[in-house]
Amino acid sequence: MIFLYIILIFAAAAGFAWLFRAGLVAVLPRNAAMLFGSMPLTASFGLLMVLLYVFMAIFAPVIAPFGEAEVFDKFNALPGDDPRFLLGTDQIGRDLLTRLIYGGRNTIGIAFVTTCLAFFLGAFMGFLAATVGGWLDQLLSRGVDALMAIPQLIFALLLITIVGQSTLNMILVIAVLDSTRVFRLARAVAVNIVVMDYIEAAQLRGERLPYLIFREILPNAAAPLVAEFGLRFCFVFLLIASLSFLGLGIQPPLADWGTMVRDLSQFINFAAFAPLTASLPLMAAGAIALLTVSVNFVVDWMLHRSSGLKE
Repeated sequence: MIFLYIILIFAAAAGFAWLFRAGLVAVLPRNAAMLFGSMPLTASFGLLMVLLYVFMAIFAPVIAPFGEAEVFDKFNALPGDDPRFLLGTDQIGRDLLTRLIYGGRNTIGIAFVTTCLAFFLGAFMGFLAATVGGWLDQLLSRGVDALMAIPQLIFALLLITIVGQSTLNMILVIAVLDSTRVFRLARAVAVNIVVMDYIEAAQLRGERLPYLIFREILPNAAAPLVAEFGLRFCFVFLLIASLSFLGLGIQPPLADWGTMVRDLSQFINFAAFAPLTASLPLMAAGAIALLTVSVNFVVDWMLHRSSGLKE
C-alpha cells in the first residue's frame, strides 16, 4: 500500500510538472517558450514548487488564517480537535498552519538576503584577488582557507554565542562564513578570465579596477555564479534551519521551520497509535526538504545548460 501511495505521488508530481511546462510554453514569447519547453520534468517541478513557495512567502498575511504571533486558549490541539485550527496548535496556543506559512516567509526571506550578502562579499573579494594578484591574493586566500578549516555549523554557533542572538547577527555571521565558499569559486573563475586578451586590452586602455571587475569579469563569470547561487541558497537555508532548531537562529516571536521541528518533536511519541499526530514535526521538515530538492532540480538544469552539454 505504501508503494502505491509513493507511485501515485510521483505520478501526480509529474503530471503537475508537465501541465506547468505546457502552460509556460503556451503563454510565454517564442524564445522563452523554446527555453522552458526543453527543460526536463524535474526542473519544471522544481520551478513550480519554488514559485509556489515564493507566492506563499509574499502573500503570507493574506493566506494565513491568523496573525503570526496570535495566541489562543487552546494548547497542543491536535488536527480535528477544533475546526478553527486545521493542523492544531502548538504548546502555547498558536495556530500551526499560520506558523507554517509565516515560517516559510521568514526562513526563505532571511536565507535569500543572507545568500545575496554572501555572494556580494565573496564574489567581489574573489574577483579582486584574481585581478590584483600578488600579496593581496595570498592574504585573502589564506584567510579564507583558515575560515573554511573550521566546520561551518560549529563556527556559526560559536560566533553567534559571542556576538549575541539576533536575526541581524545571524545574517551577518552566516553571510561572512558562506562568502568563503563563494570566494573560492569566484576566484577560480576569474583567474581563467584575467588572462584573456580582452582583459589585457582593457588594461592597456587604462581602465581602472572597478571597470575590469564589473564590466569585463563579472559578465563572463555570471553563468557559474548564478548556478552556484541556487546551491548556496540551499546550504544557507539548511544552516538557518539548523541554528533555529538548536535555539540560536531566528528568534521569537518570528516563526520559522527549524524551531517548529524542535517544538513539535514531542508528538513523535504518538507514532505507535496516532500516525497523523506523529507526522506534525514532519510538516516543517518536509517543507524544508521539498524546497531544497526543488531548488536543486532547477540548479541542475541551469548547470546543464551553462555547460553546453547536449541531451
